[in-house]
Amino acid sequence: MITKIIVILLIISSTIYPSIALLDPISVSVGAAVLAGLGYNFDFVKEKTYCKLQECCNDDYIPGYVSKLEDELESHLFGQHIVIQKVIPALQAHFNKGTHSKKSLVLSFHGTPGTGKNYVADFMAKTLYKKGLSSKFVHVFKGRADFPLQSESELYSRQIKMLVENAVMECPRSLFIFDEVDKMPNGIFEALTSLVDYSSKNKDVDYRQAIFVFLSNTAGVNIATHLGSLLSKGILREDTKMSDFENILEVGAYNLEGGMKKTGLIEAHVVDHYIPFLPLEKEHVAKCIEAEFRRWGKIPSSEITEKIIEEFVSFEKKTGLFATSGCKRLDKKVVVEGKMMF
Repeated sequence: MITKIIVILLIISSTIYPSIALLDPISVSVGAAVLAGLGYNFDFVKEKTYCKLQECCNDDYIPGYVSKLEDELESHLFGQHIVIQKVIPALQAHFNKGTHSKKSLVLSFHGTPGTGKNYVADFMAKTLYKKGLSSKFVHVFKGRADFPLQSESELYSRQIKMLVENAVMECPRSLFIFDEVDKMPNGIFEALTSLVDYSSKNKDVDYRQAIFVFLSNTAGVNIATHLGSLLSKGILREDTKMSDFENILEVGAYNLEGGMKKTGLIEAHVVDHYIPFLPLEKEHVAKCIEAEFRRWGKIPSSEITEKIIEEFVSFEKKTGLFATSGCKRLDKKVVVEGKMMF
């Protein structure tokens, strides 16, 4: 009876006095182990104390709001119907506890700059994790900034493997985002292959709930060329499918310079989906501009939108259809132009 009172007081006081909930994990583990010996569940004690104020690897902090992500992409991602058609179902299946995923979810995003790759990856973090990109379970790596030297490729590979192992040990539902993969040294992901393969377990660490996202400009030009070819045949942009581009992306990622070149990740077929981000046309850039103005509480006229496109957006010369930098940096242009125009 006395021990029950102690546990109840511990739970209640952790809410009233937050400092109690700020105990470090070792202290919580020791305390929970003692209580477990008295018949109390470790996870129950931790959920009611430590996890009240500290981020934990549970449903509260990793809600996996895929429907919210879908809403955000439908509202703010322009010209990328294939992305929404494939990424959302992939995440729904991954977060469905009844499906018992057999491997990590591995997505490879490809496209020219400004087509929305970073936007989608960022919003995945923001909607799937309560603390978004600030979550300690979300890990972001940046091209040359984190891995500058080709000569150190093997070292980087070991470092990535160790970091992933430690992160997944702490939280099996971790998210790893590798940005600017095309700027990373060749061979950097070799050590990852065994971790993300089917039914992968290593040192009693289960990687099947983890998500890996690779962002690359690789094959972006190939995507644009092929899309242009399809459009010239009378095929509507909205009728294009992932199957129209997937082989192009897999071959391009494997053969072109960058972190994926000749990698075991591709040879072992552990990348679940190669997602094409189509080059943006004028109408999509206009929507980006309008969305950015709305973010500042403004509604631009068609003349203002047209002026910004004429002054700041260039289109590739072959067809004149696709914006060379998509919607990249338009937010900065809108801020400057908006102040002058309103």
